[in-house]
Order: sequence, then C-alpha cells, then structure tokens
Amino acid sequence: MTEDGDYREYDIFGDQKPSLIKGTLIDGRKQDIYIGETGLIEEISEKYSGKCGEPEFIIDATATAASPAFANTHGHAAMALLRGYADDMHLQEWLSEKIWPLEAHLTGDDVYWGTKLACIEMIKSGTVAFNDMYFFMDMAAKAVDEMGIKGVLSHGFIDFGSEEKRESEIKATEALCKHISGMKNPRIKAAVGPHAPYTVSKEGLKWCAEFSKEKNIMLHTHLCETEKEVKDCIEANGVRPAKLLDDCGCLSERTVAAHCCWLDDADCELLGKRGVSVSHNPCSNMKLAVNRAMPYQKLIDSGVNVTLGTDGCSSNNNLDILEEMKTATLLQKFYWNSDTVLPVHEAVKMATSAGMKALGFGGGSLKAGNPADIVLFRTNVSCMTPLYNTNSNIVYSANSNAVDTVFCNGRVLMYDGFIPSEEEICMKASQTAKNLIGRYLDSAGKN
Repeated sequence: MTEDGDYREYDIFGDQKPSLIKGTLIDGRKQDIYIGETGLIEEISEKYSGKCGEPEFIIDATATAASPAFANTHGHAAMALLRGYADDMHLQEWLSEKIWPLEAHLTGDDVYWGTKLACIEMIKSGTVAFNDMYFFMDMAAKAVDEMGIKGVLSHGFIDFGSEEKRESEIKATEALCKHISGMKNPRIKAAVGPHAPYTVSKEGLKWCAEFSKEKNIMLHTHLCETEKEVKDCIEANGVRPAKLLDDCGCLSERTVAAHCCWLDDADCELLGKRGVSVSHNPCSNMKLAVNRAMPYQKLIDSGVNVTLGTDGCSSNNNLDILEEMKTATLLQKFYWNSDTVLPVHEAVKMATSAGMKALGFGGGSLKAGNPADIVLFRTNVSCMTPLYNTNSNIVYSANSNAVDTVFCNGRVLMYDGFIPSEEEICMKASQTAKNLIGRYLDSAGKN
C-alpha cells in the first residue's frame, strides 16, 4: 500500500498473475504458498523452493492465517437490493404481500447492480463461489464475470401449474443456458432452477429434471423449508416433497436442495441414496421461524453432502458466511440438544470443500494442484487473538473485519481489506434500490 492509501499503483488486481503468499499460518505452522500462472496452488512449503518460477507479486502474510475460500450454496444475490425492505413477517405473507409484488418491477439493470453489491459483500467475508436463483440472470452473469468470482446461476422456474407460464419458464431457462455457454467463462455455470415443489407443476419438475440431465448441469431447488409445504404436498400428491421430486427425476448428484428443515429419516436416506447436496441456511430459517432445524446428523449419517448457504438478503439480512457457520453450529447444538454435534472442523468443511463439490468447482482445501481459492485472516486483531485453533476462531469468533486478502483462482479480489470497485458499486446499488421501490410505489398508487 502506498502512503496515500492508493492500491492502484500496484497492479495486484485484475488478471491472475504468479504470486507468492509468504509466511502465512497453515495448521499452526508458517508456510509459503506459490500460485502459478494457471491460478492453481503449485507449492506449499516452509520456504518457497523457487522451482515453480518467479512470482510477480510477493505478499507479506506474516500476520495472517490461511483458509480455503468459501462457497455459498444457496441465495438470491440481487435481493441485496431488498435488504431491510420487509422484516418480521410470516413467510407466506412476506412473499405474497411484499416480495413478489416488488419483484414484478425488477429490471435487468436492477439485477446487475444488486448482484455486484452481493459479490462485494461475499468477497468481504471470504466467499468466492455462490449458487444463485433469480431473474434476469444474463445480467447476473455479467456482474459475476466482472467481479471475478465463481457463480452457478439459474432462472427461478415458477409455473404455478399454468401451461403458458411453464412454456415461458422453459424458454427463459434455455436462453440462460445458451447465454452462459456462449460466455465461455469457466467461473460461471448455468443451472436449472425449479423454485420448489409447491410452485412448480409435476410437468415443470419433469422438464427441469430432463434438462439438467441432458445438459449435465446442476438442479437448484428449495425443499421442505416449512411444515406447511410438507402437509400441503401430502394432501395434494399423497407423498412428501422429497419423494415428489424423486418421482419427477429431480434428485441426483447434480441437485442442490436448500433448507431441508422438515425432512424425516426416510427423506434423508433418499437424498443420500441419490447423491444430493443439501444447503443449510440457518439464519434465514431462524428469522422466518420455520420451527425446526435441518436434521444435520441424520443427513451426514445418510451420506448426504451438507453445505452452507445464506439465502437472500431480504430473509437473512446479510451474506456473511462466517456468521452463517457460527449460527449453524449453535442452532444444531441447541435444537438437537447435543453439545458435540457439528464441530468446528465440520462447519468449515461445509463452507469449503463440501460447498465447492456441490457446485462442481472442486478444490476447497489448501493443497498443491487445487484452485488457489484462498482467504487470509488477520491474526493481529482482537477477534483472532489468541489463536489456539484456526478453525475455532474462524467459526466462533471471526467476523468479516478479520478478512484481509481474498484470492479466486489465483486472482486477487481483495487486498488488505480493499476492493477497488466497492465504493462505486455501493453508491450505484443504493440508487438502483431507491428507483426500484419508487417504481413499485408509483404502480401501487402509494406515492
């Protein structure tokens, strides 16, 4: 950093360049990490050997501890524009009276700036990959491309049993898949996004399953978030939501199912058998009072890949995966009355290797040959002092202020807490949110 605080003099941002992270703590030992020009970790050693080449940048990391960067496996990024817009309401009223009416006025420009705002917030807390379901997702893809992180993007497919609406959702999904394929950016993937068994017809679910299989892309859905949706599904279809999804072909190793609070034992075993990944969203579930914690231990025992997500900012209200890790561990211990369930090393795994596996990006650990998705935590700040156990501090005490530097595929996204575009994006997103609310109020005759 220069004396006037201007990082732009250092060409550390932008395209990935060979770098050396010097003297960071890994498993309690000072280590050097060499990142090659392909964005992979090429060497981790007590002292860099020099065999892999000369770094263009050397980062003094002596006051840091390194962690694999994090994956957020469920969210609606552009809903960052709705942060604080509607709180403390019943879930269905919140959706039908506040969220859906406002979303009817969304534009592609809204989604672009909302997604960029979300990316800033995720990077600040060490997240470099996320799984997103929303609308105008071509604009979300543009935002992700520019921000340098990894995204799996799906159009929120909702047909409410209408054949006309279903055809429209099919076209939107196909168009998004074609658009992302044309971008030829390995950091960005398309997925199919049937919103939930209660908002998508059987015909729609079957189409989504076939499309996922045909294109070999992920299927992202909400599952068993509330007791009511389980009861309604049984009444309407004679089976529980997980069985309905399975009957329609939606459960496979490509599937990420969010929430899963109201699964029973048979549901857990079914998800394990099908190779499904589950996204635990404790903050959103607690705020919306779904009245049951996701059955973490039963899912693990059934062989399910359990990951971590934040949900959108209108139901959380932030995208801080560090907060989510702590909340997940506390909720599981409290609800299931077990002080040993979900220990810190498992919470970190949920947010790293398990999450990257679910999203198909691989890596998620600090090992030569893996993508250089790395977070450097400051060790000279109060919430990281003392440092008996890095995972314990990350889960139970760290906050985003402790995040110093973030790499994605070897590219520096944040250095010393600084992201070049942060101020501009926050200003533009704030104005975009104001304009969105204004359009909605005008249409409702409330201005």
